[in-house]
Amino acid sequence: MARVKRGIIKLKKRRKLKNLTKGYRGSRSRRIKTAQEALLHSLQYAFTHRRKKKRDARSLWIVRINAACRILGVSYNQFIWGLKQQGIIVNRKILAEMASGDQGTFQELVELSKTQRDHKSVKPAHSKVPEA
Repeated sequence: MARVKRGIIKLKKRRKLKNLTKGYRGSRSRRIKTAQEALLHSLQYAFTHRRKKKRDARSLWIVRINAACRILGVSYNQFIWGLKQQGIIVNRKILAEMASGDQGTFQELVELSKTQRDHKSVKPAHSKVPEA
């Protein structure tokens, strides 16, 4: 079998790896084995944190909604429960934008959820206590 020389192909692979790890500290950008390992880890972190970013954004929206609700005298969970009981379906991103930008509309939603909270029955529906 003929001998295969891989000089050019190997050089291209290394050059590509060095371009991808440009800016890494120390030997992580210079040595091939270390750079390869650093690149694999960085790609894994990027994959994981693309999903974590969505969780963090939702947490931030909830914090903003809760703060705006507390100012109006309602807790976050009471507000969300009231909206669900009224059949109002608004996602948390929009609610957070309303809380910071459009206080009038947000206040109306809080009032709607408060009315539902005031009308809720004292006894839960699944209670097994017989009525007298």
